[in-house]
Amino acid sequence: MTAARKSIPNRKVANMNSVERAFAILEFLNSSRRGWNISEISRKLGLPKSSTHVLFSTLDKLGYITEYQSSRRYQLSPKLYGLGRRALETTPLPMIALPHLHWLVQQTNLTAHVGILEKKQVVFIQKVDGPGIIKFDTYIGKCSQLHCTGLGKSLVAFRSEEEIKTLLEKYAFSRFTKQTISSYNAFMTECERIRRAGYSIDDEEEELGIRCIAVPILSDGIAVAAVSVTGTTAQMPHDAIANVVSKAICAAGRIASQLQPTRVRHLTLEETQEGVA
Repeated sequence: MTAARKSIPNRKVANMNSVERAFAILEFLNSSRRGWNISEISRKLGLPKSSTHVLFSTLDKLGYITEYQSSRRYQLSPKLYGLGRRALETTPLPMIALPHLHWLVQQTNLTAHVGILEKKQVVFIQKVDGPGIIKFDTYIGKCSQLHCTGLGKSLVAFRSEEEIKTLLEKYAFSRFTKQTISSYNAFMTECERIRRAGYSIDDEEEELGIRCIAVPILSDGIAVAAVSVTGTTAQMPHDAIANVVSKAICAAGRIASQLQPTRVRHLTLEETQEGVA
């Protein structure tokens, strides 16, 4: 869960206008906590270095990114965190989920998350760390890919076939480990397995040594969000998965029972931003 994830749409950044390019940069910076310098961003996004420098200067001036002089790398600033937190506060899900995640952590001694689907990515909207010294590089607002995460798989699998096809159109099945699902057909087979089992698993598919299970938070049979439990392979051996899944299903059910179906059915980050003024 530490590797940088490219979270830019398929459309070529070089063909975007300046506003779109600025947001592409922000999304790319969100993919890594170590940050990136101007040359790296320019190369990875295919932007002219001069244009990239202007955009970075503007974002820095506005306070949305911060430069670390020692490394010349840029990272997102706390100002963006404040905007994201305000957006999430307009939906009840993070606060409703929080006590149930605390219960889940107490039951499993592992780290628990809630995530939602947003534009072909998973967005983490709540997290409770497990006890002990092992911590994971996940945080509220982090975006991850669908095909290699427990949350992503559950969010996709429990949707209509038409929605799944739309989500996966031109989707890049990037490989991060030898375990990563890397094709459309293999992923669709995995979705069938998930629907039968009632849960998904990231078995060292995003990062070696890390295992994660996830279950959907359902409204009328559709996953409006998902709950995950994450640990190392030593913390969550295969013979412990069934117990962890049962606890996660219980937590997801309790969260779903507290959500108003008419509201949660359309829960996206776009909705959370309505009313932010």
